[in-house]
Amino acid sequence: MSGTLLSRIIGAIILGIIGAVSGQPIFESIQKCFPNLVDPNQNLLMAISAAVFFILGFIITPYITIKPIEGLKKLFRKASPQTLLSGLAGLLLGFVAAAITAYPFSLLPPPFGSIMPFVGVVLFGYLFAILLASRNEDIQTMFRSVSDRIPSRGRMGGADSSRRILVDTSAIIDGRIVDIAETGFLGGDLIIPRFVLNELQFVSDSSDSLRRQRGRRGLETLAELQETKVVPITISDLDVEGVREVDDRLVILARQMNCPILTNDFNLNRVAELQGVQVLNINDLANAVKVVLLPGEGFTVKIIQEGKEYNQGVGYLDDGTMVVVENGEHYMNEELYVTVTKILQTSAGRMIFAKPENE
Repeated sequence: MSGTLLSRIIGAIILGIIGAVSGQPIFESIQKCFPNLVDPNQNLLMAISAAVFFILGFIITPYITIKPIEGLKKLFRKASPQTLLSGLAGLLLGFVAAAITAYPFSLLPPPFGSIMPFVGVVLFGYLFAILLASRNEDIQTMFRSVSDRIPSRGRMGGADSSRRILVDTSAIIDGRIVDIAETGFLGGDLIIPRFVLNELQFVSDSSDSLRRQRGRRGLETLAELQETKVVPITISDLDVEGVREVDDRLVILARQMNCPILTNDFNLNRVAELQGVQVLNINDLANAVKVVLLPGEGFTVKIIQEGKEYNQGVGYLDDGTMVVVENGEHYMNEELYVTVTKILQTSAGRMIFAKPENE
């Protein structure tokens, strides 16, 4: 038996009993307004009143018991912990304000003197709770800016242990997050929402073999992250109601939690930045840590294939940067010391043009 049906039955029985007891007084009140009404049999009157109240209780009971509780559950599930704490703090401030104004309200002439203190408790509690919950991000920003100005002797130069980072599906599938986490540069706890994990599982169960392989690689990456225990990982049940797209839910959740998103999705990157959400892009990090070379500098590279132009050889640096070597075709599969002649930055990445040092 469902909770809704049980509440209907209990409410119908209770209101039916109330109807049976109050049937006679209700009829007497109606008869005062309409004196010409015929006085029916008392048993019949109780039966009619009980039946009406029984039906009424069966209809309205879920809307005054189950439905409000379910609405509060959805509201609490949707709200972030910071929002809930801000609302609780606002409620306490409202009670304090109501306690301060209770005595002046009690001096009002009756019946206001006995009613207004209770009204003040409800009104102040509601207003302060809504005010602090709706301005939660601004209040956090204000306290954060104040705390940043206060010097702390015990603050270490390392990462902030309270920092949280939302992880996108693309960053998990990419796999480089494991190496980045092991270096210690992330500096925070990784938060993986449940809907991201569900999307990863959906990709791993895809009928497309390529998508299925990418999804399984993401699950293996997640398992490896949990095994290394270098960075704390939390699977969070926080979600956003009324939004279906994973990217939109991530952006809204990041705004609510005031934390960055770790991704390598270009579209998510642009959308998040337009909405004021900080993005940690793995591709940007990879480009930032590439070796910086200037024309005239030399290095060693292995020629592994022919170039597009005549007599060119192609090799790659450890970070994946392509090196095009003039007259490098003669040194196929050999280690060659070359000198940089030109660096070309393209949308696909960086290309280095070089020539053998002995030429």
